[in-house]
Amino acid sequence: MAILEPAGPANTPETIPAEVKHPITFRGPYAGGPPPAALEVDAPSLTAFGLREVRHMVEIWLVFVLVLIRTLGRVVAKRGRSWATELSEGLVQAFELLGPTFVKLGQLVASSPGLFPRPLADACLRFLDEVPPFPAETARRIVCEDLGRAVHQVFRSFDDTPLSAASIAQVHACVLLDGRPAVLKVQRPDIKARMNRDLRIMYRIAKLLMHTKAGRLANTQGVIEDLHSVTNQELNSALEAYRQSKFRDNIPFFGDNKWVTAPEVYWDYCGPRVICMERMYGTPLDDFQEVERRGIDGELMLRRGVKVWMEAALTHGPFHGDVHAGNLWLLEDDRAAYLDFGIMGDLPQEYREAMRDAIYTMMIDNDFTRIVRAWKKLGIVPESIGADEVVAEQIKMVMEPMLSLTIGEVSLGELMKQQLEMAEQFGAQSPKELVLVTKQLMYFERYAKVLAPDYVMIRDIFLVKNLFPEAVAKKAAEEGLTLPEA
Repeated sequence: MAILEPAGPANTPETIPAEVKHPITFRGPYAGGPPPAALEVDAPSLTAFGLREVRHMVEIWLVFVLVLIRTLGRVVAKRGRSWATELSEGLVQAFELLGPTFVKLGQLVASSPGLFPRPLADACLRFLDEVPPFPAETARRIVCEDLGRAVHQVFRSFDDTPLSAASIAQVHACVLLDGRPAVLKVQRPDIKARMNRDLRIMYRIAKLLMHTKAGRLANTQGVIEDLHSVTNQELNSALEAYRQSKFRDNIPFFGDNKWVTAPEVYWDYCGPRVICMERMYGTPLDDFQEVERRGIDGELMLRRGVKVWMEAALTHGPFHGDVHAGNLWLLEDDRAAYLDFGIMGDLPQEYREAMRDAIYTMMIDNDFTRIVRAWKKLGIVPESIGADEVVAEQIKMVMEPMLSLTIGEVSLGELMKQQLEMAEQFGAQSPKELVLVTKQLMYFERYAKVLAPDYVMIRDIFLVKNLFPEAVAKKAAEEGLTLPEA
């Protein structure tokens, strides 16, 4: 969720009026952190189907039929735009009419352009920023119900006009009782019941589509199963805030990364549907004109951000799973900031080790037998596939030429696709846990194409200086490299 802010004062004690520097305390239901039970994800059944679902399913089909008829009319009348473009625009309009769950589906399509037709992915881009807000009085009611007091009793001020709105929640600016500027992320009313009802309907439709070639290729059933899992995690505000807090705490784990941050969670002001956090001021990473105007080294900023992300994924476990431009900012003090932790990934330990092996191979020593051994250990490929050295040579022949290309010459998404296709040729099953990782690499790739078109991310040992300190120090010395300040 983008929280776009103009330039403003930093959150420092000097900017808080003298008369309110002494804290005036408020302690809500999650003061000091949420109870363990609040972190559990309650995902209702995806297969349950009742009368409400039947009625709503009829409504959905009617909307899509009307969109199809309207699209046919536009294609016949205009003859200037392609059928695919018109149909994609029509589907986006249908998603908007059908509400938050379908908007969420649109966001999934927009953030996965390699998995869906380009016209549809492009048309869905609006869902990353443009979602109508719900009324301020509703937001105030939810805050009151969660925190136990009226908004004016909990905050010095509360802005009724939201800074941004997304499919699950919207963000309001506020000022805490002690004078600190903050933002409140407030969940939409009755959103859990509504979204799970829509997901059950989507699941039925997805299963029907699995009988078509296009449906099988897109794995429509799997897409909705994943959306069901991700959405119900996002609907748990306590879990999101907890993950955000953990991610923020882990950034300085190795004693560096001072140029990257995330908003501090103010637990005293959080509740089951409300997250209160530090207010930050900046611009999205893809505002390339602003980056250039400020004389920021875009490549260095990107490298620092990716380094933090890789350390999170491969050392700590939980990593940011939605790093589109609205969620990665350039702050006024030139730091990069990760925002919106509704979607997080967490690789199991064995997958972290396998990814570390793969990255060590590609960045340090080109020993592709290490990748084969990691695949076998995970059971991704069978032991019977052949000798490690033979399989490694086949992998090396495909991958090594690509690793020397710049971002502008090769797509990281295509590189990952090549690996998955190659694994399938060996009889491997594509590991579901790596899909979210792939998507984030594709996001970073988009930024790099403009910020650093000659950058070779997969060869940048700065990104792994904390993961493999001895090997990186040795390689840097051998090649005469000076690594930047992290």
